[in-house]
Amino acid sequence: MQFISSMTGFGRNELITDDYRVLAEIRSVNHRYLDLNLKMPRRFNCFEARIRNLLKEYMQRGKADLYILYEDYTAGSRRLKYNRELAAEYMEYFGMMAESFGIKNDVGTSVLSRCPEVLTMEESQEDDEKLWALAEPVLRGALEAFVAARHTEGNNLRNDLLSKLDNMDRMVDDIIAFSPSVVDEYKERLTFKIKETLSGLSFEADEARILTEAAIFADRICTDEEMVRLKSHIAAMRSKLREGGVCGRDLDFIAQEMNREANTTLSKSGSLRISDTAISLKSEIEKIREQVQNIE
Repeated sequence: MQFISSMTGFGRNELITDDYRVLAEIRSVNHRYLDLNLKMPRRFNCFEARIRNLLKEYMQRGKADLYILYEDYTAGSRRLKYNRELAAEYMEYFGMMAESFGIKNDVGTSVLSRCPEVLTMEESQEDDEKLWALAEPVLRGALEAFVAARHTEGNNLRNDLLSKLDNMDRMVDDIIAFSPSVVDEYKERLTFKIKETLSGLSFEADEARILTEAAIFADRICTDEEMVRLKSHIAAMRSKLREGGVCGRDLDFIAQEMNREANTTLSKSGSLRISDTAISLKSEIEKIREQVQNIE
């Protein structure tokens, strides 16, 4: 039996050394497809394709947000960059402003250095493969914790759904067992009404006609096919849950088919008891449909 994964999960992993800090966090919620959102330092942009492929190794459905933090404590990891061309352009415009307004051009180095982009802090470029070798184990650790959390939640969902299927089985058995008595009761009521209507008259109740009407009624309210299909759907869903793996879409389809059969049963109902049971069936199926939306 394979694991079942919930589409809701969280994983975190962190590496801290004297030289580096790498943090990875991933969380996900339900989604029909795989939707990946990455928030990471610009230094990691060159790894985007690798990171996306890595995420696909651990998940197939869900809306996932991955957050990566990277800090480099090594000496020389940053350096100051002076943009001489931009500084010259600033000075040219300052001179034009002084001349245009007839004012003194008193711009000094302290003013010029505060102009945007004249002096900037720049990350030193490390070897990409060295940085990836540092980051990949951290990412995998976060993803393994993420998958473990999804498996735990998925196992809880499986147990809950199997319990609901057992309950549905009992409801279907109740409808199957009670259905024949509905026809018998109808036949008794029909016979009584006909005899009551004909009392004091010279006519006698036509037994053949009563049997014909009872047969027509039985055919109209018969839910044998619906019960057989419901039993089949329950067995199919139970089998899928026990097999595990990526089965959320299959379970959702089966739940839709269950709902169709429950609706038909309710529309054919010939008694209050069967109506109540069919309504309870629909309620249980709706709960199942909500739950399977969480399964990958």
